[in-house]
Amino acid sequence: MKKGFKWFDEKLIKIINRNMKSKFLDRFMPRFTNLGGVVFTTFFILILLILGKGKARTIGVQGAATLAISQTLTYSLKSLLSRERPYNILKNLNTFGIILKDYSFPSGHTSASFSIATTIALNMPKLSIFVLAVALLIGISRIYLGVHYPTDVVAGIILGVGSAIVVHVYLMDYIKSLIDLFQI
Repeated sequence: MKKGFKWFDEKLIKIINRNMKSKFLDRFMPRFTNLGGVVFTTFFILILLILGKGKARTIGVQGAATLAISQTLTYSLKSLLSRERPYNILKNLNTFGIILKDYSFPSGHTSASFSIATTIALNMPKLSIFVLAVALLIGISRIYLGVHYPTDVVAGIILGVGSAIVVHVYLMDYIKSLIDLFQI
């Protein structure tokens, strides 16, 4: 099974990182990927928490809880599994000069973007296709930039979606009661 994942990773990363390469994507992907980064995701949630009313504030609260869970799991797994980045292993990847000091598995950008996208989708179903497409493109950008294997991105999707569902279905009533208790 491990050989199957390795084959999948190597084939798909070559398709996305090498065969999809274009001048447009070379400019677009390094910028777009930042939508899944810590600065944008934190800023987005803070704006919803501070300025949001009604459903927007609920999404902010739920998104904050979801991000806390997904990122704790993501960075715990990174430390535990210590998977090297693909650009350290595979030859001839387009790396765009990106050198990261942490590990590859799972993708933090992908888990963060799917945490937020799934939270929005669960609360505003009409936006589902749009927000999930943005999150998927962020995951693909991580492969395009050579900083993640496809299985890193798949794991990030699972962690992000799973965290959002757990918070939405099982924890929101508890979180709302805490907010009411402390009148936050």
